[in-house]
Amino acid sequence: MTIQTTDNLLAQPRGFAAAYPGRQNGRDEMIEPDGSLRPHWRMFVNLLDDLGPEEIPKRWEQARRLIRENGITHNVYGDPNGLDRPWNLDLVPLLVPAAEWREVSEALVQRATLLDALVADLYGPARCLTEGLLPPELIYSNPGFLRPCHGVGVPHGQWLHLYAADLVRSRDGRFRVLSDRTQAPSGAGYSLENRIVLSGVLPSVFRQCNVQRLAPFFITLRQTLVALAPANRENPRVVLLTPGPYNETYFEHAYLARYLGYTLVQGNDLTVRDARVYLKTLGGLQRVDVILRRVDDDYCDPLELYQHSFLGVPGLVEAVREGNVAVANALGTGVLQTPAFLGFLPAICRRLLGEELKLPSVQTWWCGEADARRYVLENLSKLVIKPAFATPGSDPDFGEEMSSAQLEQLAARITARPADFVAQEHVESRTAPVMLNDQMQARRFVVRAYLAADGGSYAVMPGGLTRVTASADSLVVSLQKGGGSKDTWVLADGPVGQSTLLTTASQPVELSRGGGDLPSRVADDLFWLGRYVQRGEADVRVARSLFGRLTDSVRAENPGMVPALVSALLGHARVRLDEGATATMIHEVFNPAGYAGLRPAIGHVQGLVRALRDRVSADAWRILQGIERDLTDFDANLQDDQSAGVVHLLNRLTIGFLAFDGVLAESMTRGQAWRFLDMGSRVERAIAVARLVRATLVEVVPDETALLDAVLEIADSSLTYRRRYLTQLEAPAVVDLLVADESNPRAVAFQIAAIEQHLADLPREASHPQRSPHRQIILELRTRLRLADLGAACHPSPAKVRTGLRDLMDEITDRLEEVAEFVSQIYFSHAQTPRPLAGPGEETLK
Repeated sequence: MTIQTTDNLLAQPRGFAAAYPGRQNGRDEMIEPDGSLRPHWRMFVNLLDDLGPEEIPKRWEQARRLIRENGITHNVYGDPNGLDRPWNLDLVPLLVPAAEWREVSEALVQRATLLDALVADLYGPARCLTEGLLPPELIYSNPGFLRPCHGVGVPHGQWLHLYAADLVRSRDGRFRVLSDRTQAPSGAGYSLENRIVLSGVLPSVFRQCNVQRLAPFFITLRQTLVALAPANRENPRVVLLTPGPYNETYFEHAYLARYLGYTLVQGNDLTVRDARVYLKTLGGLQRVDVILRRVDDDYCDPLELYQHSFLGVPGLVEAVREGNVAVANALGTGVLQTPAFLGFLPAICRRLLGEELKLPSVQTWWCGEADARRYVLENLSKLVIKPAFATPGSDPDFGEEMSSAQLEQLAARITARPADFVAQEHVESRTAPVMLNDQMQARRFVVRAYLAADGGSYAVMPGGLTRVTASADSLVVSLQKGGGSKDTWVLADGPVGQSTLLTTASQPVELSRGGGDLPSRVADDLFWLGRYVQRGEADVRVARSLFGRLTDSVRAENPGMVPALVSALLGHARVRLDEGATATMIHEVFNPAGYAGLRPAIGHVQGLVRALRDRVSADAWRILQGIERDLTDFDANLQDDQSAGVVHLLNRLTIGFLAFDGVLAESMTRGQAWRFLDMGSRVERAIAVARLVRATLVEVVPDETALLDAVLEIADSSLTYRRRYLTQLEAPAVVDLLVADESNPRAVAFQIAAIEQHLADLPREASHPQRSPHRQIILELRTRLRLADLGAACHPSPAKVRTGLRDLMDEITDRLEEVAEFVSQIYFSHAQTPRPLAGPGEETLK
């Protein structure tokens, strides 16, 4: 690429910018009113043009591929297909010159300082109320004002540790604040991921434009959180509290936790004992010092706040009140998010800071005041009407888009309950260029800027999350409404040095092979992930064998085989397989709404991997995405003569499950996380083989050879059997290979031996004089298989039923489910304070 300098830059748009619609509107970020490029855009536009018209779409596709492969997603509420929707990132960033950003940053620091002082006043002396700076109705009627938090002290007297402001650039070129985000600001992680993707696909452009780095901001944030710790200051435990995998921005929660090095927790991972917060881990309860929360205020504690919340930690407010844990942002900061405050901030700034407000808000009127209400009702068609207090799912009403009847209805609602409404001026914002279908389009945008507490002041992220509207006519900037995002490039005045979160320490790092204590919920999820992956693989193998044998000739020659395989897959054989057998089974096996077939296990795998985003490698995620794409692309209306297409799909799914299982296991160190994953795998594989044998070999069918061959194929043991036995297939030999052979990695006995070793290596109650119940069961089951007379078990009764084999398979299944239940009770539940646990050869944990 040609190295561009300020001397050889072209001021007139060319290439992709020549036909840009924003040239005509006179209020665009990239284009001056006279049609020339704004000075700070010239370097970027010239560098992008140097790539050529063929290369630009390739880079855009590369960015989208990286987003898919890295699993960058967000969830859309109310959309049945809205989970894990790929993140929408534009190839063209928003550029802001250094001088302008310094001015904006200075004003944002003042605003964050003001809001921090305001929330401290509201939960303390309340001077803003007694002096008439704020109407009492905006506080005491505000659901964000948490009365249990009144008078609660916070570390260093600071309430806001991470603050965000949504900025809109008005037609006069000035940034104005559209809204303040003070509760649990989202999007900082997406800003970082946007930067990683865009700097990866446009490396030379990024470097030559001298874009300021984001890492120093996150270094400051991490230092701030460490400084909040009320105890264990040298090595505090910081956790990131998330509502869970169904939250809109769960990907960001997992990504930030991994980037910052924090444990990602949900409410049920934490417990409060003696006004202290603990993390439930396999080794017992571990003290938590700081909680970086992404859960809304009132959902954080069902005891003192919203009693129906399942997302919070009972007793958290009491722990905060006693000073035993720090929460960032502090509980109660959501009171500041009402847009009704915006009109009062200039006067409050003069009172609390003795300064004029540097960054103005979008002009806002609270309808609870008579003069403001009168103005709003007279100008309703020109304004934007919003709830005074945030309501889930509520959208603003744009007066210019409403009919006369709708305006009358809105006016009646405002008149009836004026304190519930605010009005804002409709800002004619500038547009920014976005790339759509290989063409440049103009879209309205909003920039979310982020600040982190830094000592007694704030540090501003040199960038932010820019969001754009879904269409040129849309007035609402929302990812939930189909909008997109941009990276925000704050340009430096000169070359920018590298920075990283991995700072060089003055002392050598102490070597360690630990990975931190494993939270019990994560161990539970890993255990069940192992189970469902094996269940999915087993179902796919049975389905593949079944569809390969659904031809009329095979069914005629082996009338008992297909029903047996159907029973093994669906748990019953109540399916008519006359004409159209393949179409019937496709519906049974691939029906998304069915309780049997392939969909349930695969759905559970998807859900668990979503919950374990901070634990699952990128390669494993890509493999799972491939499995999902294969299922999505599958034509569920295949005809009988196209059964080969189903078998091809099942072959791909089999390979996908094997790859996913392998990558998942091989990317984990052999610690407790891997142990629970593998133990779940072993339990489910043993149960799957036992159920397969139970469904296919208990009832003797005529000419059993074809069925035995299918069973060996499903259990991936055909080659082993052929090498070991040169004679025809016989049931006792097949059962011995699949059930009792500890050298066969697919056999039940092999799994039981592995489970026994895992249980021996898990932490256990040091005071227990005997083996724990689950270890006793596994030992008894292993001994039972070693002593079993499989020849006698495979001998059929006069009714052609192998009752001994049936009883043995039922015993294996029932006993393994008992083991799984015991493991859950001992390691995944902390309903009572656990007795000290010790691992093999370890002293009791303190």
